[in-house]
Amino acid sequence: MSFLNKILEVKKEEIKKLKAERTLNSFGDEKFFSAPTKSLRNSLNRKDRLGLIAEIKKASPSKGVIKPDFDHMKIAEVYLKCGTDAISILTDKNFFQGDIRYISDIAEIKNVPLLRKDFIIDEYQIFEAKAFGSDAVLLIAEALSAMQIKELSYAAAECNLEVLLEFHSASQLSKIDFKTNNLIGINNRDLETFEVNLNATLELSKKIPHEVIVTSESGLSSESEIKKILEANVKAVLVGEHFMLSKNIEESVNEFLRWS
Repeated sequence: MSFLNKILEVKKEEIKKLKAERTLNSFGDEKFFSAPTKSLRNSLNRKDRLGLIAEIKKASPSKGVIKPDFDHMKIAEVYLKCGTDAISILTDKNFFQGDIRYISDIAEIKNVPLLRKDFIIDEYQIFEAKAFGSDAVLLIAEALSAMQIKELSYAAAECNLEVLLEFHSASQLSKIDFKTNNLIGINNRDLETFEVNLNATLELSKKIPHEVIVTSESGLSSESEIKKILEANVKAVLVGEHFMLSKNIEESVNEFLRWS
């Protein structure tokens, strides 16, 4: 069994538990469910530089704990102070030591869109994301069928959430309707091997219509890499590990903004 499939099996069990605990309609009673959302697409569609989604991530399956002194609120405050365009928040508990409650905490102080980053395979997770204060959700093409992508994208729209649809391989392109999913992430990390290759962005971005907002994800940590990205059909980058490993997150974010 591949590592991605292992994660998805665990996720199915989590969703069973969630469905046993509450109904879909019950999410509508939560504080943030009826709150207006901020547009991730608009936030990333800058003219002056690459848009920046800064990520909050305590751990990863391949590296274990990345940031031992993890404090999601302090990190979020730095990101907001620096003027990042959006914040991505890992909510998977088993493999990334995340928590959905991180989103609701940060939603109290947000002035930019919040992206729920998880392995989303069911509409319950989308309604939950909205209830906890998300503005957008990540969908992973490698984890979904074309029909699932369509159905979950519609569920997100029903909740007034945007979708960042991520893929890594050209084999996934046939699943994507760029009219429905016009906010795309290209993951430079192979979710089967965890190897990172920036060529994923450079090559795959050529196959995406220019009107689509493309974000390059994973493995970006240097000015030379950003310069390469600037030559591609890309409007934004998602950066997490580089900031989490930094001894001074504020300096690292400001440096990244200068590079872009």
